[in-house]
Amino acid sequence: MKTKFLKYSLLSILAMLMAITLKAQQTADDQSERYNNYDVTGKDASGRTVETVHTFYKDHEYKLKSVGGKITSLYVDGVKIQPDKYAQYETVISHIKEQMRLDRIQARKDQAQALKDEAQARVDQQQAMRDQEQAEKDRQQAGREELQAKKDQAQARLDQEQAEKDQVQAKKDQEQAMRDQEQALKDQAQAKLDQKQAEEDQRMMKEMISDLIKDGIIPDEKSLYSVTLDSTGMMVNDKKQPEEVYKRYKEKYKRWADYNFSYGDDHHGFRGVHMSKLEE
Repeated sequence: MKTKFLKYSLLSILAMLMAITLKAQQTADDQSERYNNYDVTGKDASGRTVETVHTFYKDHEYKLKSVGGKITSLYVDGVKIQPDKYAQYETVISHIKEQMRLDRIQARKDQAQALKDEAQARVDQQQAMRDQEQAEKDRQQAGREELQAKKDQAQARLDQEQAEKDQVQAKKDQEQAMRDQEQALKDQAQAKLDQKQAEEDQRMMKEMISDLIKDGIIPDEKSLYSVTLDSTGMMVNDKKQPEEVYKRYKEKYKRWADYNFSYGDDHHGFRGVHMSKLEE
């Protein structure tokens, strides 16, 4: 549609430019007086201005040609006028030239107005296109807003459902917190027991080391690097102890024997009660 509009505009301008032509006019003084000018202006080989005029003035037809402002031919009602009689038509020719001058001025004004009209038409067309584009954008925006409203409504339902789930979960979390608090109290109590047991184990280990030294199994505490005591036997520094030694220690350290006791830095793969080597 835009291309078609511009095509028609250009054709209108072209027709106007080709026609500084056939301009009819009536004056207030004489309604019978008319002008129908055909004025072609160009240059000859010498660069002089060439004008060819065909017009009607006071019910007579005039055709004339001038080169460099000088008339070279004149016809009145189809009859050729000889150059020596051109002076008889000087007033008419002057009137015709003046009217032609006014016609050219008017033609330039009309051309300028046509250009303004064309420019305004383009502006109007562009505005119409922008309005159309905006209307389409508004329609699309309305569609998006409607879709968003539906999404928001659906999301509100989901949020409500999630709020109910969160409320249920909050109650469960509260119950779990109470259980965790109870367990923490139990763990705290157990930690105290473990601490007490660790202190007891440390005491017993020192007593065992003292027994090992007294029984001549090791010379001193520094020489001891491992002890194992379980239901099958006893080993000190990777050396199996005699049965009578094993029974005596098993009887005295019964809890350790029942739970597979080990002492030392290497306890990988051992299952039971283990104590790391005492720090000196």
